[in-house]
Amino acid sequence: MSRAEDIFQKLIYFGEDALDDYIINRQAEELFLDFKQATPGIGKNVTSLPRDDRKNLAKCISGFGNSEGGVIIWGVECSRDFDIGDVAKAKIKVKNVHRFLSWLENAISGCTIPSHNKVRNHIISIDENGDGYIATYIPKAEVAPLMSTVGNSIYIRSGSNNVPAPYAVIAGMFGRRPQPNIELIISDKKIEVLENVNENKIYILPNEKDNEPEKYVRISFSIHARNESSVIARELYLSCTTGSYGSEHNRVRFSNYNLVDSIHGMNNQLNLITRPELRLPPRSTFKFANVEIILSQHTSEDFLFDGIIGAADAAPRDFRIFINKNTLRSYVAKILRGEDDEMLWMTEFFNDFFRSDF
Repeated sequence: MSRAEDIFQKLIYFGEDALDDYIINRQAEELFLDFKQATPGIGKNVTSLPRDDRKNLAKCISGFGNSEGGVIIWGVECSRDFDIGDVAKAKIKVKNVHRFLSWLENAISGCTIPSHNKVRNHIISIDENGDGYIATYIPKAEVAPLMSTVGNSIYIRSGSNNVPAPYAVIAGMFGRRPQPNIELIISDKKIEVLENVNENKIYILPNEKDNEPEKYVRISFSIHARNESSVIARELYLSCTTGSYGSEHNRVRFSNYNLVDSIHGMNNQLNLITRPELRLPPRSTFKFANVEIILSQHTSEDFLFDGIIGAADAAPRDFRIFINKNTLRSYVAKILRGEDDEMLWMTEFFNDFFRSDF
């Protein structure tokens, strides 16, 4: 996961607490992070992103997109520190944060030529008055250079600033060959409650003969790689590691992987790479494997599953499933009691526990 993605995920996970931490620790603007204040005193008749905010957005999309990506946090005031530069000083809420978010979304496509269609926005927090803070994540652009439509300049990130790119840098960007863009796709999602008996038997308990067969939860899904670029992708790969199963009775199992070579690793790893003759055309999808996660009632530690997917000459995509032991115990118990339905269980698992940069 890149530094910019890491910052964005931190803001999603920790919300306003992350902003407080930046201010307490006097976080400086840097290569991957920019603090901005929204234009104050916006009247009701304004229907689009104010000029200064649009200028800041356009420069950042060009600068971060032409570099290694970055994050804008809207709603933080900076002060000048002569040793380390502009540092976070105070929170200044964005008025009517949902309206501002809408303006950002509408402005993005017109901020650069070509447009950067991978920019994402996230409301960090919102109060009872509808005011709050927003993060804008700008990944490295697949097609470069990006020219800002405000001032018609091509920017790159230099330290904590977006600066016009020198001619030699621009020439190098024009010479960059298109690269594959591999996205992670999860499909065939299913959650079942099974009895630990006969063909479904997973584990043996010391006193199992004297008791009713236990039940456990089986979560299954398929992992696919999708080529979202306009070029052919080769040597696609998938690597998965289970750092912690949550219990000695839990399992992670893989099946139905073909047209790939399996590279031997540790017992808790799966390493797959497609064979040389396989090529993935633009806008097509390749299925790597089916995954089964077995969760029992016996939880003694956190559950951690990490993965990475990619292809030759493509930026890798990280993903992770993490459930702390208390949440895992509660989640399994709720399913076994029959609370809610499968759709809600699935939504909670893939929205709250499954994280990726897709």
